[in-house]
Amino acid sequence: MTRRVPLTGGEKESLHISLDRHRDVVLWKLDGLDEEQLRRPMTPSGTSLLGLVKHLAAVEYGWFCETFGREMEPLPDLEDDADMRVEPGESAADIVAFYGRAREAADRAIDELALDDLGTAWFGDAVSMRWVLIHMLEETARHAGHMDILRELLDGATGDHPGT
Repeated sequence: MTRRVPLTGGEKESLHISLDRHRDVVLWKLDGLDEEQLRRPMTPSGTSLLGLVKHLAAVEYGWFCETFGREMEPLPDLEDDADMRVEPGESAADIVAFYGRAREAADRAIDELALDDLGTAWFGDAVSMRWVLIHMLEETARHAGHMDILRELLDGATGDHPGT
């Protein structure tokens, strides 16, 4: 069941739950589709549902772990959009598991660091955990919206959260 953002919750808790709600939508958009549908490029640029999940996993690791000097697994090359491409040897289960591991690593960073703790972004500037949470909330919501459109194009399914 999707958690609700508390109406009177603290800043960190509210941001984290909001991010989780969008993360859950990302996974929900995959439900009931077969491997071919999940991999199918749906735009001229080649965007697919699985490609978006792979990208979100990479940016979760990048922003929450690399930025704050935390342990992470090797990432696809972000320079040539490899994080958006599903390679022939990658299955839907592989990519969903990668996203799960990225979420777990990000959640540990969120739990262990304060909102004002600073890390160094890939472009060299200092960023706070607060900024990273807001950025990843925006990034995940944006791509969940893309996934909603792709899913509708695939089989007509719509909705922004399970049960709606």
